[in-house]
Amino acid sequence: MKKILIVEDDPQIAMIERDYLAVNDFEVKIAQTGDEGIQEALAEQYNLILLDLMLPGTDGFSVCRTLRETLDIPIIIVTAKQEDIDMIKGLGLGADDYITKPFSPNVLIAHVKANLSQYERLKKTGHRNMSEIRAGDICIQTGSRRVFVQEREIEVKNKEYELLLFLVTNIDMVFSKETLYERIWGFNALGDNATVAVHINRLREKIEHDPANPKYIQTVWGAGYRFKV
Repeated sequence: MKKILIVEDDPQIAMIERDYLAVNDFEVKIAQTGDEGIQEALAEQYNLILLDLMLPGTDGFSVCRTLRETLDIPIIIVTAKQEDIDMIKGLGLGADDYITKPFSPNVLIAHVKANLSQYERLKKTGHRNMSEIRAGDICIQTGSRRVFVQEREIEVKNKEYELLLFLVTNIDMVFSKETLYERIWGFNALGDNATVAVHINRLREKIEHDPANPKYIQTVWGAGYRFKV
């Protein structure tokens, strides 16, 4: 049984999330503050974390930053804030996905299952394949999920790594934002393209010499993105 940690200060919302997850055979625990969430996440072995941003005391952004220092499990932001800057900041700190309140319980379960499935699939693939993939100045060590640019290791978050690996293994192929979302996040885009754009921009900042004029991850206007060498 997969274990989910809910970090949410609104008891009603937390209970709704817990009940729907429990019906879908997940074991669930609730933390009501950011500090409690950090303590619980580091004390137990969870498979995924649902994290609210607006928490008393230590906010969700700080919780995400702290947990990403040691945990690589999926983190899904669940927030009532709809400003793009909050979503971008959360993803930039290492969150894998986000859901905006109010949301359908079916959407919540779909996000949880998709992130868990993608994480398990890529984790197993990485353990089986210990090879290196090189593209220009970039080297990806698939076994350890490490990325190097000009022999210097860079830090990439979970979905950044998965997106980069997918693009590098499909050089010169053009993929729309919707296709990338479906391939990397594991289910239909549901009209959300912002997540892909944020991760592309974050990758460019890390692997490109000039992110404003990218050499590797190129935009094909009206079509999507492609990786060039």
